[in-house]
Amino acid sequence: MNLVAWRMLTHERAKYLGLVFAIAFSTFLLENQTSIFAGILQRTASQILDVTDAEVWVMDPATQYFEETKALRDTDLNRVRGVPGTGWAVRLFKGIPVARTETGRFAQSIVLGLDDATLVGAPRKMVLGSWERLREPDSVVIDRAGYLLLFPGQPLQLGRRLELNDHAVTIVGISEAGAPFASFPVIHTRYSIATRFQGLERNQMAFLLARPAPGTSAEQLCASIHAATGLRARTSGEFAWDCIRYYLKNTGIPVNFGITIAIALIVGTVVAGQTFYLFTVENLRQFGTLKAIGIPNRRLMAMVLLQGAAVGTIGFALGTGMAAVFFDVFRQQVATRGIILMWQSVALTGGCMVFVVVLASVLSLRRVLVLEPAIVFRA
Repeated sequence: MNLVAWRMLTHERAKYLGLVFAIAFSTFLLENQTSIFAGILQRTASQILDVTDAEVWVMDPATQYFEETKALRDTDLNRVRGVPGTGWAVRLFKGIPVARTETGRFAQSIVLGLDDATLVGAPRKMVLGSWERLREPDSVVIDRAGYLLLFPGQPLQLGRRLELNDHAVTIVGISEAGAPFASFPVIHTRYSIATRFQGLERNQMAFLLARPAPGTSAEQLCASIHAATGLRARTSGEFAWDCIRYYLKNTGIPVNFGITIAIALIVGTVVAGQTFYLFTVENLRQFGTLKAIGIPNRRLMAMVLLQGAAVGTIGFALGTGMAAVFFDVFRQQVATRGIILMWQSVALTGGCMVFVVVLASVLSLRRVLVLEPAIVFRA
């Protein structure tokens, strides 16, 4: 009977392909939009997640996310270092000066100034050169995307010169830093150099990076720092989620993507459900024939569910394949680097497609179960 169900499904090729296409298109759109949505949100915390040396970020109490900073006082560093449970704490500079090449091309950039002695927070994924060379005078490491933006069409090469707000520096390394939310070059250098790129201000320390001493958890250290200094302290994971929540709450990103995702789900459900329902209705005479020769309802139910499962599986596989090809092509592009097909999106979409198939099958089953075998004898 399974073979009969399959032949009924594929007998009219156009309708069969229409069913498969509806599921495949809905699958592709859902996986595409949810993965891009998650990838964009992850970019808002990319510079936090790139720092693997430290577990705790300390900032001004009013700071809500990474891009919004209020400088700390130099004395705050010693206050944090004196908190029980602190293994070590170092300063971190963040600024957005304009980077200019010798040819006059320029772009606003994200500059991270690392502690001179330890270089905590230096990029570990290097494409060319070494982050240890940051100890050289007036040296910087720039991310690959930023290099291609400032030197379009030119090969990756160390030793090129940049001006950061009229201060000349030399590129000693090219990194594979996480893509920021805005397409700015990401530049790492030493704290003492980075502070020269901004206007003269009394305080320029954006964050403090810390690691708990053995026996103290990052969460415990955060609570201790806040109690002792009044500063805001967050673990790397907590601070990353702070950034994501800020963009969810204060931008139109979730609304725009939410509308697209909802449309994909509705279209997939309505089109696939209606098409499968009409397919079953048009085959009522065949189901009536099977009933007339003594096939029980439970066997007919199994046939309908098999047809739905076959269409859903094939459509989901094709849609996931199209999404995988899409992301494999576009992840090679500089602008869309780091945005991948996430397994969570595949799993979520799979659950949605199961819902679509089950709903369509249930609606179809009702017509089959109440079907009178005598229908086959009517004109």
